[in-house]
Amino acid sequence: MHRSWTLQTRPGARMPQVDDFELQSAPVMSGVGEGEVLIRNLYLSLDPYMRWRLNDAKSYAPPVGIGEVMVGATIGEVMESGHSDFMPGDHVVAPGGWQSHARLSGAHLRRIDAGKLPLSVFLGVLGSPGFTAWAGLRHIGKPVAGETVVVGAATGPVGAMVGQLAQVAGCRTVAICGGPEKVRLARKTLGFDAAIDHRDPAFATLLALECPCGIDVYFENIGGKVLEAARPLLNDFARIPVCGLVSQYNAPGETVDLAPFMQDILVKRLTWKGFIVTDFQSDFPTFLSEVTPLVEAGTVRFVEDIREGLELAPQALIDVLQGNNRGKMVLSLG
Repeated sequence: MHRSWTLQTRPGARMPQVDDFELQSAPVMSGVGEGEVLIRNLYLSLDPYMRWRLNDAKSYAPPVGIGEVMVGATIGEVMESGHSDFMPGDHVVAPGGWQSHARLSGAHLRRIDAGKLPLSVFLGVLGSPGFTAWAGLRHIGKPVAGETVVVGAATGPVGAMVGQLAQVAGCRTVAICGGPEKVRLARKTLGFDAAIDHRDPAFATLLALECPCGIDVYFENIGGKVLEAARPLLNDFARIPVCGLVSQYNAPGETVDLAPFMQDILVKRLTWKGFIVTDFQSDFPTFLSEVTPLVEAGTVRFVEDIREGLELAPQALIDVLQGNNRGKMVLSLG
């Protein structure tokens, strides 16, 4: 049977709920056209960007339509192929969505050979999150040895990669996390020089203490009060890659006073730049060639939160948005 989650209700400003989605079943339709590939999804990635796709509003990508299958990157196994580049049994990265099977154009697939690594890494450290971190640092952050790099949401798949690549570059790395467990994870597993719980009432003071020489690169994933605490610590010519604003995804009414930020941009000659990872898609082969050896050697470590079963997809996304995941959220579809 083919099972899929479709969007039934737009959550608006509130946190999504499981009831906003509907799990449907139907027979798997075999047969593919020329250039098409039928895959069985093995792993599904759950990521914060999916929250944007629930809104009927202009953004960098179109919203998911009511009644449409939820979007998402998957690792799949080719079952039938009408494309000369793929054979049954091949493993591919695909935009397979929240479903057990997908019929897709072969142009949208990338064959992978995991070797000794688990297949799931191609949804995380060697997938879009890892590439997002690499591209944001390479093109906007531009860390230099001896600088201080502060990372929001530092134990998530993007933040964890940012911190470790900054360590490789010889920087002092400071993690901003949500809760004591994630603080320990950032220090002991991911190797950050310092880690701070943004839920601590003294967060702004603690951040200043851990950045005695100021902040040269602030990799923005959170927004809100975290951004406000980081702003006065930014050094002249600091770089701020804006990757996400997870604190505001479900509270669009929350605002930040922009006047101090605009003054700092001018006086400190700051570089603030938002980006979407597809802006740098042509660099993906370079990313893989540089980072794959680091992952294989254990220089870059990864943490995965793997849960079993497609039926858990809505709750898994909610957990990501609420910070209740430990590392990269992946569903194993079996």
